Amino acid sequence: SVQTNPNRKGTLMKAALFTALMLAAPLMAAASGHAGHMGMNTPVQPQKLSPMHQAYAESMQTMHEGMMQGIAAQNPDAAFAAGMLAHQQGAVEMAQIELKYGKDPVMRKLAENIIQAQEGEIKLMQNWLAGHSQR
Repeated sequence: SVQTNPNRKGTLMKAALFTALMLAAPLMAAASGHAGHMGMNTPVQPQKLSPMHQAYAESMQTMHEGMMQGIAAQNPDAAFAAGMLAHQQGAVEMAQIELKYGKDPVMRKLAENIIQAQEGEIKLMQNWLAGHSQR
């Protein structure tokens, strides 16, 4: 089980993150109008994105920028906390988008659980960062 094998949990998390990034990259490129800059040709035009797709693309772009800014800290602990903070905030925002647009009760419950689980971690990282140098 994932709970009894932390290495398996890490592998599953990495696989899920990789899959999410691969699926989101064309949407992000289309939403930002930079599909050519990313070496991607996508039939989706920014003006043709649904409100739901636009919300996800904007959320992921914000998360990505925050993660990259966070990991720029010289202190490895601060880089981890700041990068993860942006990641967790992005997860909450994506879950909120699911609650706004999603209909499936299982996915909606998952989104609610993600929001609840991330709130404590977000507060912990914000408090830690407030008390530690990010250099």
